[in-house]
Amino acid sequence: MSIETFVYEIENRKKGDLQRLDSELAQKKAQILSERDAALAEIKERYAKEAKAKSERESARIIEASRLQAKKILFDAINSNLESAMSVITEELKNFTKSSEYRKVLEAMISSAKKKLGPDIVIRCREQDRPILKDLGITMGPAIQTIGGILAENKEGTKELDLTFEELLRNNEDQIKGSLVEKML
Repeated sequence: MSIETFVYEIENRKKGDLQRLDSELAQKKAQILSERDAALAEIKERYAKEAKAKSERESARIIEASRLQAKKILFDAINSNLESAMSVITEELKNFTKSSEYRKVLEAMISSAKKKLGPDIVIRCREQDRPILKDLGITMGPAIQTIGGILAENKEGTKELDLTFEELLRNNEDQIKGSLVEKML
């Protein structure tokens, strides 16, 4: 064997090794690029899902906060209307005490008080109502500050029945407001 053949064989082997290495390099490069693309796609998909989930949660939070705010505004408006209505009712009761029907209401209150407390009762009322009640032959106690109505006690002072308009409003406030809300809605 001559040196030239030997050199030729070495060069051919070298070319073969280089081609094999180039081929392996190309395969590894393609594999790495494929793995990179798959990893990038997976990361993009994961973050897209995360971003969508976060945006949906934030959207739900904002919507719920808006609903709560709307309910608060509605309840505030209803409460404002109820307070206004209660003020109107109070004014109407003040006006009612000036009507002829008011005397009949006082008589009915006294009758009710006698049924609950006994026939001997002491009545306390507004100063303006004293003449009406004296005509009925009722024992009178000191005057009270009220819109209207009476405060009745038995003679011993052990039982009391508050039939003042303020107390009647207070006792029936929930029912009155419930009825008003039904009419508003």
